[in-house]
Amino acid sequence: MNKNKIKNESRKKRNKFSKFLKYLLYFIGSLVLLLIIFATWIYFSLIAGPDQMEMSDFHPFKSLKAKTEYLVTEDKMAEKWPVISEEKIVETSYGKTFMRISGPINGQPLVLLPGGGTNSLIWRANIEALSSIYRTYALDNIYDFGQSIYTIKMETPNDFTQWLNELFDSLSLGQNIRIIGYSYGGWVTANYAVSHPERLERVVLIAPAFSIQPITKEFIWDMVLGILPCKYTKRHSLYSSWNDLLISGKDGKQIVDDQVEYFDIAMKSYKFKKGVEPNMLSDEELHKLTMPVLFLIGEHDYVCIPQQAIDRLNRVVPSINTELISGTGHDIMFTHTDKVNNLMLDFLE
Repeated sequence: MNKNKIKNESRKKRNKFSKFLKYLLYFIGSLVLLLIIFATWIYFSLIAGPDQMEMSDFHPFKSLKAKTEYLVTEDKMAEKWPVISEEKIVETSYGKTFMRISGPINGQPLVLLPGGGTNSLIWRANIEALSSIYRTYALDNIYDFGQSIYTIKMETPNDFTQWLNELFDSLSLGQNIRIIGYSYGGWVTANYAVSHPERLERVVLIAPAFSIQPITKEFIWDMVLGILPCKYTKRHSLYSSWNDLLISGKDGKQIVDDQVEYFDIAMKSYKFKKGVEPNMLSDEELHKLTMPVLFLIGEHDYVCIPQQAIDRLNRVVPSINTELISGTGHDIMFTHTDKVNNLMLDFLE
């Protein structure tokens, strides 16, 4: 009896293990299938299309239809641009650069560089104040969304520096340029300022990514979510980076929703391209910022750790003006528009 009981228990254990193994194999097979489906979805939604450097009538878009859909979306956004602007395209060896030019013809030049995944229209909350005094040039980054068209792959920070230098020469902006860069545009601006300090009169860096401090793991995660071909993950990514103060207001929520819609259309419309790996400026490079510089960042910004960025600047280049703005994050230009505009105008003058 004992032997039979032992055999039965042994058989039951084998059966349980067989069932466990069977379900485990089902689970692994299902997971692999889901990964294949997900990879296929990403390919056809994000990457599929003509070669990224194929010079077609619709480059850098995936198709003529994608180009049309994107431009319709951008035209709707442009309806909220609060000032009269001249739209201009300037040729460089890196391609065509689209810009919106506003302000008095004889005003001193002020160049505006947008954040990553945006275009010149990101300055809609600031452009009226800035162009009341300066001749503003709101650029579409040559290697990002917007109406600029790249013809050369951008591979290093120096490519952006050379692009801007050619652009400024074509526009005959001279040696007394004022420039403002936001987020990724702040990184591009900082690199240009280090390379060509002689051309810049004053520099404003608004929550620049990468340049002063390493980016946070939270920001990296949200960037990954942002590029997935799913509006829900894009919405989650953008809502994480924008402050509750903005989202809780009716107008602010509309700003974020509009940006989610824009980013979703842009990601679907443009051919995939590998971005340029950003760099953090060394102490030696920061010492080259000999012109007056204003550094603005919100206390809740999570692209980097704000206080650590300010502490480093105060230690390495104490001549730089730093402002930590309370009650806001990476959406500093929209939550504290008047404060930011006043700080910039006071500094630029």
